[in-house]
Amino acid sequence: MQIIKDIISASIQVKQNIVTDDVLVAKIDTITQLIAQAFKQGNKVLFCGNGGSAADAQHLSAEFSGRFYTDRNPLPSEALHCNSSYMTAVANDYGYDVVYSRMVKGMGKSGDVLVGLSTSGNSVNIIKAFEQAKELGMITIAFTGQTGGKMKDISDYLINVPSTDTPRIQESHIMIGHIVCQLVEANLF
Repeated sequence: MQIIKDIISASIQVKQNIVTDDVLVAKIDTITQLIAQAFKQGNKVLFCGNGGSAADAQHLSAEFSGRFYTDRNPLPSEALHCNSSYMTAVANDYGYDVVYSRMVKGMGKSGDVLVGLSTSGNSVNIIKAFEQAKELGMITIAFTGQTGGKMKDISDYLINVPSTDTPRIQESHIMIGHIVCQLVEANLF
C-alpha cells in the first residue's frame, strides 16, 4: 500500500513543482495563445513522439481534431505516426530517424505548429522533424523532461517538466496538454 501512496505523492510533487514555477506556467500560457492564433489563421498543429509519448501525441491531437469540452467544429491536427504503412515504408527505406521529418516536409507549411513529445528531449527523429519544421517556417514546441535534452536548443518553445522520471514526466505532459486543449478551445469557441 505504501508504494502506491509514494508513487501518487511523487506525481503530485511534480505537478506542485509546475504550479509554483511562474516561468513554466507563463510558457504554457504563451503556447496556448500561439496555438489558438495558428488555428485562427487557418494553420494546423502536428504532433510527434515515440512509444508512450506517441500515444500522448495521438491523444492530444484527437482533443483538437475531435473535441475537448465543447461540441464544435474540428480543428486541423494530426499525430504523425498514425499512418503505419507510411511509417514502416519510410523506416525501412530511409531509416527511423527521418520518419517524422519527411512527413513534416510533405505536410508542413509556414505558420503551422509542430509539437514534439520526448521525455529525454533527445529523440533523433523528433530533432530532425524540428530542423525540417524550422526550414519551412513552422513553430516548434518541445514537451520534455527537466533538462530539455538536445531539443532545448532547437525548439522555439520548451515545456520542460521538472522531473527526470519518465512516468512522472508523461503524466505531466498529458496534464499540460489538457490545459492547452481546454484553453485553446475556450479561446476559439
